[in-house]
Amino acid sequence: MTGATTDLTGRLTADAAGRRDSRAASEIGRVARLELVFSYRRGRTVLAHAYAEPPFRVGRLLEAGPVAQAILVCSGPGIFTGDRLTQRVRVESGARLLLVSQAALQLHPSAAAVPASLEACYEVEDDATLDCFWDPVIPFAGVRVRQRIDLRIAGGGEIFWSDALMSGRVGRGERWQFAALAHELRAHVGGALAYLERYDLSPSTRSATHPWRAHRANYLGTTIVRSPAATAGRAESAQRRLGAIAGLQAGVDCLEPDLIVGRLMAEQGPPFLAGREVLRSVFERPPLRR
Repeated sequence: MTGATTDLTGRLTADAAGRRDSRAASEIGRVARLELVFSYRRGRTVLAHAYAEPPFRVGRLLEAGPVAQAILVCSGPGIFTGDRLTQRVRVESGARLLLVSQAALQLHPSAAAVPASLEACYEVEDDATLDCFWDPVIPFAGVRVRQRIDLRIAGGGEIFWSDALMSGRVGRGERWQFAALAHELRAHVGGALAYLERYDLSPSTRSATHPWRAHRANYLGTTIVRSPAATAGRAESAQRRLGAIAGLQAGVDCLEPDLIVGRLMAEQGPPFLAGREVLRSVFERPPLRR
């Protein structure tokens, strides 16, 4: 199967940039890229360009006035060690987009000699808004994965970013049983690096359960808010409300005007989810539609 693009009406078209799917047959489903461009047209946000190679799939765009919601679909059982997936999303001036995942992303081990590679870039132009709320990434026992995420926000762009990582399939006794996880999250604002988060976990050589590391936590996540609503006062309000949630550890800080970063940790899922919802409500994000 080859990649496909769609025009504004959803019809299949040739790739606007003249690209073709050049993968070998053995790479189908294991090496893939996704490209999405969202534009503002006549008072609404539309999917102006889409290119998807399996296992990526372009879902239907749900509209709710000026804000549109898209579900990022990765079909199949999940990602396996050795897979290489890249995605690029651009939100153009005037567009308002809520982007969510279909479900938790499962990472499976395999006999591949290299780790799974997940690369993503999200671009937000001036006078554009991108709201990303991701289900947890779940690394199974023995998994090796390398993940890099770039957020590129223009000086007049806005973003609400909320990700999540689980320690593994806790119910099956796989807590911190993956082999290695290298993670990097960069946020550029107006071309300058505003936030960098980087860690390299190898639980077999350095325990993640040390009191000064994850300790008893099984759920971890980062929230980044870049918006005029991201004030020091709202950061303090979020910190107070998060501190009242039993079983949750959280830290929220206003790094610079219009930029707030929050980190959440919890042993159980319910307090972790409650903390994420607090951050959504404090910064007045639209409700999620599943």
